[in-house]
Amino acid sequence: MVHRRRQARDAALPPAGACAGGRSVLVKAMPTADDFRRIALSFPGAEEGAHMGHADFRVGGKIFATLGAPEAAWGMAALMPEQQEDFIRLAPDAFKPANGAWGRGGSTLVRLDEVADDLLEAALAAAWRKRAPAKPG
Repeated sequence: MVHRRRQARDAALPPAGACAGGRSVLVKAMPTADDFRRIALSFPGAEEGAHMGHADFRVGGKIFATLGAPEAAWGMAALMPEQQEDFIRLAPDAFKPANGAWGRGGSTLVRLDEVADDLLEAALAAAWRKRAPAKPG
């Protein structure tokens, strides 16, 4: 009985992604550089600065993220290597290690046109936690 009710309910709903006229639309919200900046600056003590010609975000004087390098469509989150592996596993098109020793140390490039909003926010939060000063006492 439950199965029949579910079938009837589902038949009454438009298919996921459908819009007027019966066409399907793939909707995937991608963060912009402004979104990256807004998220990075939402953490306590975060400040925007500049580093090697592109924006950086610091807490306690330490960089936890950058924006616009190596190209405008990219950001960077300074993760721990284990976190980097996790994010790459979750979204290999959105995350990749930075080149060389920086990447081996956890610096992780984020492709803005491939990353989901929630994953970007999680990566920036992890990077902020890594760099934030320890609370006294």
